[in-house]
Amino acid sequence: MLQILGSPRQLCTGLTRREMLVAGGLSLFGLSLTDVLRAEEQPRQGRHLHGFGRAKACILLFLYGSPSQLELADMKPDAPVEIRGEFKGIRSTLPGCDVCELLPSMAQIMDRVTVVRSMTHPYPIHGVAYATTGVPAIDVAMELHPHDPRHWPFVGSVVSYLQAQQGRGATEIPNNIALPWPFSSRRVGEVPRAGPYAAFLGNAWNPLWTEFHGTATRRMVKTLADKTEDVLEPYLGITPESRFELASSTALPADLTLDRLNGRRSLVSQFDEARRALESSAASRSFDRYRQMALSLIGSEKVRNALDVQKEPPRLRDSYGMTVFGQAALAARRLVEAGCRFVTVMWDEYALAGSAWDTHWDHFPKMKNELLPGLDLAFSGLVRDLDDRGMLDDTLVLVLSEHGRTPKLNNSKGGGRDHWSQAYTQLFAGGGIARGKVIGKTDKIGGAVTERPVSPKDILATVYHLLGIDPHTLLQDRTNRPVPLVQDAEVVHEMLA
Repeated sequence: MLQILGSPRQLCTGLTRREMLVAGGLSLFGLSLTDVLRAEEQPRQGRHLHGFGRAKACILLFLYGSPSQLELADMKPDAPVEIRGEFKGIRSTLPGCDVCELLPSMAQIMDRVTVVRSMTHPYPIHGVAYATTGVPAIDVAMELHPHDPRHWPFVGSVVSYLQAQQGRGATEIPNNIALPWPFSSRRVGEVPRAGPYAAFLGNAWNPLWTEFHGTATRRMVKTLADKTEDVLEPYLGITPESRFELASSTALPADLTLDRLNGRRSLVSQFDEARRALESSAASRSFDRYRQMALSLIGSEKVRNALDVQKEPPRLRDSYGMTVFGQAALAARRLVEAGCRFVTVMWDEYALAGSAWDTHWDHFPKMKNELLPGLDLAFSGLVRDLDDRGMLDDTLVLVLSEHGRTPKLNNSKGGGRDHWSQAYTQLFAGGGIARGKVIGKTDKIGGAVTERPVSPKDILATVYHLLGIDPHTLLQDRTNRPVPLVQDAEVVHEMLA
């Protein structure tokens, strides 16, 4: 990794010896000394912005498929019915920010939230990678190919990588964990999607994923074009006994199966035995960092305890919602409390593709019966719980998506809103974020930004800033070319407390 950072060893020009060496090395990649100095000056200026390093940890709630801004926190009650839809707004504790009537719990905590109504970018596709990495552009081929060499590393992977480079890597609790299961692994008949991967940093820095072990309690009919499927949906409800464990598929080497372990012992005992054997063998030295760490952490009492949401009082668990998303958000709080730096909770597709928040079909039934109630409890429960524990001020909470939804409803079954990236809404709380603020405006139908446009890259720059990382820090890509964490982006200073 290349970083343009200062040093006390200055030359008479004011430059340091390290800076001159770095500048000389970068010239091999077509960067001049002027480019180096410009890159250096940006981080120094950024450090002087208030809020730098305020967040000790970050919890990312990612709503795959993307919610409609018109049914979240940018409602347009005076728009025609084909725009505003069938839901009404309700007053929240944040003046000037009504929320959907299906978000009554969120309405009570909005005074602790910053709402950005002016998100915008030019790619109306499921660009999870575009929303969560510094990659400058995205296309459908990249989004459907997680290992496309053009991808850049996921924000959680960067945080974990830089933490380790600074000699502050976690020992018992990893710094990059994602729930509830490996992304895009529970939908049927489709290729996996890109997004939460370490890209050119290497697989060792991919998130450590959990697996969900539990039973869904409610059914729903899902629609994808002319297909329908009746499924037990964990995002609607799960049994209290349901649990999360680090995924064994990321913890075991490819040639070591559970059948080769002692089947009469508990799974944890098997992992403990495998770990001891592997750590004493020469073969263990050939495993990459990711597999070694995962295998070790499977047996970690601290990790198991952090993931065990059953240790929480039933009333607190209910406040998050007894759904896979709600309980994963609760587990995220427990992981941060135990020392994890970056936790991701994905609202992912399940069973039929084109589900989650991708509401081309059955928009209003899904929003009413599944999506908004689940988000309402999970987000409000997390913000309240962090605040009650004195953790909100140094835990950054993000509610992100790829884009928004079309202002005008389509004519599909149950009504639908299609992809729309020209204007959409995202939510932020804690970790140096201002309390009770609305940033940006859209036009009378929520279709175009009219004030303070903000890009996903600006959000990433702000996240890095709050976590104490210069957004212009340089990494080396696959061709050894230095690239910044995010380029053509600025910290959104209005978001800062």
